[in-house]
Amino acid sequence: MPKIPQNPSKQPESQPQLESQPQPKAQPQQSPQPSPQPVSNDASVIHADEARGVGLSGAGVDLSGAGMDEPGTGMDEAAGVLVPELSAEAVADAVAGDDLEPLDPSDKPPATGLTGIAPGTELVLTADDVWAGTRLDVFLARTFPDQSRSFLARSIEKGAVRVDGVVSRASLRLRAGANVCLTVPEPARTGPEAEDIPLVFVHLDEWIAAVNKPAGMVVHPAKGNWKGTLAGGLKWHLERAASGGSGLSVVGGPTRPGIVHRLDRDTSGVIVVARTEEAHHALAKQFEQRTVAKTYLAITQGQPQFDRDEINLPIGIHPYQREKMAVRRDHSTSRDAVTRFEVLERFRGAALVKVAPKTGRTHQIRVHLAAIGCPVLCDGLYSGRTRIDPAFFGLPSGGSEAEGPLLTRQALHAASLAVDHPVTRERIEFTAPLPADMQHLLDVLRA
Repeated sequence: MPKIPQNPSKQPESQPQLESQPQPKAQPQQSPQPSPQPVSNDASVIHADEARGVGLSGAGVDLSGAGMDEPGTGMDEAAGVLVPELSAEAVADAVAGDDLEPLDPSDKPPATGLTGIAPGTELVLTADDVWAGTRLDVFLARTFPDQSRSFLARSIEKGAVRVDGVVSRASLRLRAGANVCLTVPEPARTGPEAEDIPLVFVHLDEWIAAVNKPAGMVVHPAKGNWKGTLAGGLKWHLERAASGGSGLSVVGGPTRPGIVHRLDRDTSGVIVVARTEEAHHALAKQFEQRTVAKTYLAITQGQPQFDRDEINLPIGIHPYQREKMAVRRDHSTSRDAVTRFEVLERFRGAALVKVAPKTGRTHQIRVHLAAIGCPVLCDGLYSGRTRIDPAFFGLPSGGSEAEGPLLTRQALHAASLAVDHPVTRERIEFTAPLPADMQHLLDVLRA
């Protein structure tokens, strides 16, 4: 194995620069303190003075709102590019919907915080007269100065802050005596933990790696999937092996070390990983310019009409089911999508199809094959089946329940991926053999 380069550690994200703001006229030199307000027994009331000196650095709100198979990321099982994300501060400012009012550090109260308080605990503060007319997010930022403005904006947007019992916007101007209730959020996730997960590397050098991802593995952490991810395994195998330095690119952010593109959880096959920032940008550009050659193998439910064809149908978010995508024209989420396919073998009620996506939309292959009446076999979202038994094809079960189903995940495999090496510029192709479950199904169909 080539010597692993030592990469500089990722620098912490900078907080938004706070501009000055005039002092409240009522008490220009005074630092106002929210006063306590009695609440019911299931809520904790904390005055700013009582929480003094306690940090809030570990708290945060998860905004992903989606597992790996959910739309809205601009990525899919067709290896869509993962574009480097905006900073959390920029995203939160956009979510808040209004320009943030500048703060004046000189009139902040003493540091307060919530470390050690259980998530879900309700804390109530009362806005005194001097806070009248102050924005909600500014009030919270001054009350908890150890927290970033973006964290507080995300908390408000997620409904974790109520004013007089009503979920409010960050731009709300407080009235004198208003009760502000903050529900302590879950701690923020900063990245996957290194996990000793077996990985099959089909290529490994100082700049890039390629892995044969098994079905059932999520590529990077997301809501509900913090453990057992490819990213966690990569950190174990590559970062731990890099003496004194990072073995993965940090361009994608702390939860996506080295991740340039992705495969859906139940899609197996080749995925390429960046080990340096230079390599990450070079690979991302190739995905963006569509010079990456991707080939998939799919077993379809039913047979395509033609042996070879091109599917050119726009894809957008499904109008009713948020976890699905759909063929949609003239919609704000619609994007052009092109998929070429070739039928390799035909069986009774199924076919083995080679698929070459030319674009990288969310669930593109799955949506396009379903659109021509031949969804990927055992695709729970688009075929309606999550289990395929021999009886589905009119085959005998063999008389033994121990044999189990023929397939329990979507029959889609990323067989090959060709890119230009980001350093040598040489065209290099990574391949992964058909996994055992799909191979067994083909053997049964061929018998």
